[in-house]
Amino acid sequence: MWEQKLIETPRGTFEYFVRGNGEPLAITHYYMAFNEKGNWFANPFTEHYQVFLINVRGAGNSSVIETDEQMNLEEIILDLEAIREELHIPKWAFAGHSTGGMLALQYAVLKQQSLTKCICGCSAASKAYASHPNSVYCPENTNFNRMIEIMEALNNPNTIQEERSKLSFEWAMMSFVSEEKLKHALTLPSSGRTIGKALDYFRKVAVKSLDLRKDLPTIQVDTYVFGGKYDAQCPIEFSHEITDLIPTSELTIFEQSNHNPFVEEEKAFMDFVKETTKTLKYV
Repeated sequence: MWEQKLIETPRGTFEYFVRGNGEPLAITHYYMAFNEKGNWFANPFTEHYQVFLINVRGAGNSSVIETDEQMNLEEIILDLEAIREELHIPKWAFAGHSTGGMLALQYAVLKQQSLTKCICGCSAASKAYASHPNSVYCPENTNFNRMIEIMEALNNPNTIQEERSKLSFEWAMMSFVSEEKLKHALTLPSSGRTIGKALDYFRKVAVKSLDLRKDLPTIQVDTYVFGGKYDAQCPIEFSHEITDLIPTSELTIFEQSNHNPFVEEEKAFMDFVKETTKTLKYV
């Protein structure tokens, strides 16, 4: 189990969970709340890092969201910086998956002097991913309309828990290569309750202005990019794009994964995590 902690910063109180030993590494997600079970994505990193799994504003026991502006990517990075400073950590690594990967890129663009490395997976540097026909977020995608229905239902406080569980499974199934892989993943310890307000703001506001592509060439820290070959949220083309734009980056593709290679290809992902402890040799 992860150890729960609270930290007071000039920007508010934040809840985080810590586990593992080694170089400090922070992990968070734009619209998820974590607990002592950790997270599918974060758990493998504890074998090689001291991991700080952070609840952003509005998640878990962290300070509440007072204004919409506090959900902008730049503001979340400033919250993370306040946490790092209060922990007296000169620099740390940051890893993010999906919208967490977008935060990783934003972190490296805005405050790379605070990072030892950046790990970004199954993500994108701009809103363009949502227009790709292979993405469930594209209106042309066959799963688009159903996905929107599910999001609205999960954001509705009147949706009962039994229905939420069914909807969550259906939504998750869109991002796995097989039902067998998803059912296996559900046997593993994890947390990540969806924060409806943050999810709603992300898809209706924040993502519409997301475009870090012109800034990515300025990143000079080691950046480990990974993606699932069959990713149905952020198609693999966008992992290639990130790697092409960041001169100090390297791409790992998981050939038998959709959006969750850390549970779809567990051993291969553990090998990837171990590789992130080494210094990159750029090609």
